[in-house]
Amino acid sequence: MEDIFQSERILKPDIRLSHPIKGRIPEAKNKPANQLLEHEKTLYYERMAFVIEIPSIQDEIDGNSLSLCVDGVKAYNLDNLYNRKGAEEHFKVFIGFKNKVCTNLCVWTDGFMEDLRVNSIGALSRHIADLIEDYNAQFHLAQMRNLTRLSLTEHQFAQFIGRCRMYPHLPANMKSDIPSLLLGENQISTVVKDYYKDNSFCRDREGNINLWRLYNLFTGANKSSYIDNFIDRSVNAYHFVERIRYALQDKTENWFLN
Repeated sequence: MEDIFQSERILKPDIRLSHPIKGRIPEAKNKPANQLLEHEKTLYYERMAFVIEIPSIQDEIDGNSLSLCVDGVKAYNLDNLYNRKGAEEHFKVFIGFKNKVCTNLCVWTDGFMEDLRVNSIGALSRHIADLIEDYNAQFHLAQMRNLTRLSLTEHQFAQFIGRCRMYPHLPANMKSDIPSLLLGENQISTVVKDYYKDNSFCRDREGNINLWRLYNLFTGANKSSYIDNFIDRSVNAYHFVERIRYALQDKTENWFLN
């Protein structure tokens, strides 16, 4: 990180772990639990997420201060723990911006490695360096800033939310022609609640909500996702709202607005 951002201020990683998992070494896999010796017991955390903030790289959208972040997830449920030593392990890494008003993370496809498989720390470091160097922060910011220029009326929002709730129950052949939505029913309910009550991203006095605020309602609701699903849903939230922008801007059809 220091080699890439040589003149920037880099904060210490913020790390979060999931619940601990009690296990055992492979040689003791057939032993009853009450017969395990201390050296045969193991303890690990199935999921871990980290965020490294670079606060000296900042911008502002709609009055919200954004700072650059490099982040990642390690989830052992994606690996075979009985693989031979040195086998490839799975990681998810991304670079994007954190909205400092609400700590929502803004991620899109060009800053995301969904299924990074490596068998050494050196390989992991090289892939993260490549991701950072290929990421175009200014273009990402410009695309997000475009979201402030278009809004949904209260009627459009109600139609939109109704369709979001219908989407999970659609027949498979209908879903294939519709932009995917990864947020669940409870998360959509959070979006509706925050449309009225969120201090930073609620509707205006006329009931309208611009797409930047809508996007942040989605990324805010996404905070309830499991660590290993969080990034995928964050990327999906961006592209989902971006498709709504295309439909409003170009007057084209979008199933969620029809």
